[in-house]
Amino acid sequence: MTGKVYIAQPDLEKVLSKLAGNMDVWVPAAPANGKWGVEFMPYHSGLAPILNRRSSLPPKKVLLPQMEALLRFEYQKDPQDPSKVTLRLDDPTADSLTSRPVLVFGARPCDTRGFLTLDRTFTNGPYVDAYYRKRRENTFFATLVCGEADSACFCSSVGSGPADMEGSDLRLIPVEDGYVLETLTERAAFILDSLESLALPPTEIQEAAAKQINDEISSQPASGFPPGTVEAFRGRFENLGYWQEAVEQCLSCGVCTYVCPTCYCFTITDEMKNLEGARLRSWDSCMFSHYTSEASGHNPRPTKLERYRNRVGHKFSYIPTNYDGMIGCCGCGRCIRLCPVSIDIRKVVQGLKEETCECA
Repeated sequence: MTGKVYIAQPDLEKVLSKLAGNMDVWVPAAPANGKWGVEFMPYHSGLAPILNRRSSLPPKKVLLPQMEALLRFEYQKDPQDPSKVTLRLDDPTADSLTSRPVLVFGARPCDTRGFLTLDRTFTNGPYVDAYYRKRRENTFFATLVCGEADSACFCSSVGSGPADMEGSDLRLIPVEDGYVLETLTERAAFILDSLESLALPPTEIQEAAAKQINDEISSQPASGFPPGTVEAFRGRFENLGYWQEAVEQCLSCGVCTYVCPTCYCFTITDEMKNLEGARLRSWDSCMFSHYTSEASGHNPRPTKLERYRNRVGHKFSYIPTNYDGMIGCCGCGRCIRLCPVSIDIRKVVQGLKEETCECA
C-alpha cells in the first residue's frame, strides 16, 4: 500500500532515529574530517543530515564498498613435514552479508539513477555479482526531489530530471518547514508503516508538494545529447587531435571516476600477513596509467588521451550500444564540479560532431 506522511523539519532527526532502530540508514552529512564537504554515511544519534546541499560523493559505496574481502585464505604447514603446505580457503557467500534492510535517505535523482547502470553490470548479465545483488535486494532509496541545479548539472541531457524517481522506493519532497515522504513501491510500504505516529500531510502541504514537483519538472526540460552520439564517437575515435585537445589539461588524478555514481572499475589484490591473507576488491580508475598494464609490461592504453577517450566511449558509446540505449552517465555534474582543471565532459561529447572541442 502506498501512502505519505509529513515530517516537520524539527522532527527529522527523531524520525531518522526511529528508522535506524530497524534498519541501517545512510544520510548525506559532513564528515568529521571535513575532507569532502558532504558525503553519505551511516546515521547515528546526533548526526545532522544535510539535505539542502549537494553531496560531493554519491552513495555508491552503500552497494559497492570501496574495498571488500571476497575470500580469505591461509597456508597451513604440515608439522610433521614443513615442506608440505596445504591451502585453506574461507569463501564467504553473499548469504553471510547482513539481511538487515538499508535505507539511503536524501539521495538526489542522479544518485539513485546511477545504480541503474551498476545494476546492468552486476546483476543483469550472464555473470551475477552475488554480493552486489544481495545488497541491492536489501536496499531502499528515499530520493529527494532536487531543487538546486547549478551550472554543472545536466541530468536532463541524459534522459533524467530533478524529479526523476526511476529506481526509487520513496519520494522525499521538500516543502516549507519540512518534507513529505511518499512511498512509490509496494516493497517500501513497511517503512511508512513504521512511522505510523506521523500524520498525513495537510491538504495545503500536499498541494505545495505537488507544485514543487511540477516546478522542478518544468524548470529543466529534457534536452538530450545530439542524436548520433554513438556514431559520432566512432567517427572521432582515431582523430587524435580532437582527443588531445579534450584531455590536454588532464592530470590523470582519477577524481572524475571516484566521484562518479556510474563508474565501477575495480582491481583485485591478494593481501597477506605471515601465512594468512585475503583477496580484496577495491575501487580503481581507468584514468590511472597502471589500470590496463599487463603482466608482460605492455599497456594497451599508455597515454591519458587513450584513457580519457575510453572513459567517454564507455559511457556514451559502449553502454548505449550494449544496454538498449542507456547512457552510462547520470548527469550529476560531479566530474565537472570537482575536476581540478575544469574539463567539461558535456563539451567533449557535444563536440564529437563539431570541428573543435573547447572542453575546458
